[in-house]
Amino acid sequence: MNNSINPDIRKAETLPADFYTNPAPWEAAKEKIFARSWQFLGDEQRLFAGPENIHPVWLLENYLDEPLLLSKTDDGVKCLSNVCTHRGMLLAQHPTQARKITCKYHGRRFSLDGKFEYMPEFKEAEDFPRPCDHLHELPLRKWRQFLFTSPDPRIDFDAITRRLDERLYFLDIESFTFRPELTKVYNVSAHWALYIDNYMEGFHVPFVHNDLGALLDYGSYTTECYEQVVTQIGYASGTDFTFDLPEGHPDYGRDVTAYYIWAYPNFMLNVYPWGIQFNVVRPVTSTFTKVEFLYYIHDMETFGLMNGAQLAEKTEREDEFVVEAVQRGLKSRFYDTGRFSPTRETGVHRFHELVSQALS
Repeated sequence: MNNSINPDIRKAETLPADFYTNPAPWEAAKEKIFARSWQFLGDEQRLFAGPENIHPVWLLENYLDEPLLLSKTDDGVKCLSNVCTHRGMLLAQHPTQARKITCKYHGRRFSLDGKFEYMPEFKEAEDFPRPCDHLHELPLRKWRQFLFTSPDPRIDFDAITRRLDERLYFLDIESFTFRPELTKVYNVSAHWALYIDNYMEGFHVPFVHNDLGALLDYGSYTTECYEQVVTQIGYASGTDFTFDLPEGHPDYGRDVTAYYIWAYPNFMLNVYPWGIQFNVVRPVTSTFTKVEFLYYIHDMETFGLMNGAQLAEKTEREDEFVVEAVQRGLKSRFYDTGRFSPTRETGVHRFHELVSQALS
């Protein structure tokens, strides 16, 4: 498979069908894309709202499948391996309140920051404990109240969050209300990258999304590409539902009704005047992907007037229809690569460049 993407979009071809159908790039992406990028773990405010100070989480369950433990200490939250350094037992399987982290298999004990403290029946063991007997600590970074980690980070997290805040700094996201009743996980019978491909352009909106398209002025729809971030700006076709942007904002004086922001490789923010819908894309198999929608709302009246839940549901189902049909089409012996629209598919081109670079 040739992964090289021409940096000149006017000449470039897309990733080949082989990228989406061959097991080799699927396996390579685990370490070269996902293990080296920042992955969303959750909302610190929600995770630690109660008495529980230990939360087990899976990093991309069924793909990276890495068991982790979020532990709240006096110094803040730590992200640790959730695997005992004695025999590999999972240390915590449910959120709990605890003074120590203790393995339920043979009693090995760790402090809340992952330091080995005690192990029964090991008095005669030589050269023990060693540094490897502590729990491995992963880097933990935060944007607003949202936690991210990476087993082997190769991406500048601050560069990503600077781009997020460039457009969203004026929103008091910490005060938005999480609405669990609206949260959904969608099962998509397609490769994870096909879902991202579709997200990265508004080119398909007039052909696929009639309701969403009615809100947007297709002619002024804009895509801005940065290193690991792509921002799409949807300007309103009318003036009913737009942001009240402060003076000095990059889009001040313009009628913006939506920001669609993608952060490499699988985290998206759909930002509307009513709040934010986060999308987290989680690969499961090369033909099956789970997409989680999380809603944070600060204006329920506008959410209702914009039919936020119904519009999101309809748009998602329309997107699923498209990407699942592409998944089937890629098996054709008559398709290999396509070309990019230089005016409408700059976001897809940027995504393919990053994938190509990572796998190379």
